[in-house]
Amino acid sequence: MKTLRSLPAAIALACSIFTTSVFAQDAAKTITPSHHIELFNGKDLKGWIFVTRSNAEPAATWSVTNGVIHCTGKPPGYARTDKSYRNYKLTVEWRFVTIAPKADNSGIFLHINPPDKVWPTCIEVQGQHGRQGDLRMNGSATARGHETAATKNADAKASSNERPVGEWNLFEVECSGDVIKLWTNGKLMNEIAGCSVSSGAIGIQSEGGEIEVRKIFIEPLKP
Repeated sequence: MKTLRSLPAAIALACSIFTTSVFAQDAAKTITPSHHIELFNGKDLKGWIFVTRSNAEPAATWSVTNGVIHCTGKPPGYARTDKSYRNYKLTVEWRFVTIAPKADNSGIFLHINPPDKVWPTCIEVQGQHGRQGDLRMNGSATARGHETAATKNADAKASSNERPVGEWNLFEVECSGDVIKLWTNGKLMNEIAGCSVSSGAIGIQSEGGEIEVRKIFIEPLKP
């Protein structure tokens, strides 16, 4: 794993060695938001940790231009918050810049648990073209009715509400205890319960599709 900060090799190696330990400590300090929290400051990627396959340089994948996060989709990996959260509503505005065969995938990771790897234990809000509305259990994560490799994917419960490539999509996700509800562009698409993970970091996936994210924030859930 590498970050966008330029660090001497020795420091970078030390950061790599202690990443899982620090992540575990972060998880022990999980935040239940009491107010609106912007996860992207609109200027740079401060507060984000980058995980890439084969330790590829994150700067080749992730950048910020004109207040928008840009992800090339290559190589596989993810950017995640440096803090862990529980019991929140997540809002993400994002879009595909372009898609192509086998280059039409992305997603939002919920409840990322250590260790950082491709792919981590988490629950994925599927961003693949034509599948937005699915929820997927990654790593060792499970949910009720989705405990085996054959049932890792929770298919959308409603017909697709995805917007055309180039237009902005809106994901709204409520994470309350072990329950997750997903709306795509204002339409309730899915709900799962009995999730084995109910807190952790929040991430943006790099998996082939070239994407942009202009808003990503969390709010406390209403009682």
